[in-house]
Amino acid sequence: MSSFGHSRRTGAARSDASGMAVAGLVCGIVGLFVLSIVLGPLAIVFGWLAMGRRWSGGRPGMATAAFVLGWIDTVLAVIWLSTAATTGMLF
Repeated sequence: MSSFGHSRRTGAARSDASGMAVAGLVCGIVGLFVLSIVLGPLAIVFGWLAMGRRWSGGRPGMATAAFVLGWIDTVLAVIWLSTAATTGMLF
């Protein structure tokens, strides 16, 4: 029995970060094709949380890719929305 505030999950933090990185990467890739205004920010958040909310540390390859793809998705969605709004062809 463990005491209050202590857990025996040693590798859980790394596993959670890997799961977040994969989720962010999937959101970033799918966001390139559909719902980029929703999935882009989700990929940014998942990537940032998977990196441990900092830029230093180990080699967070998938987390960085999710973060960058999320920004690309968001920027492309904003450009698409702004051009569609000015030409009157939103849908």
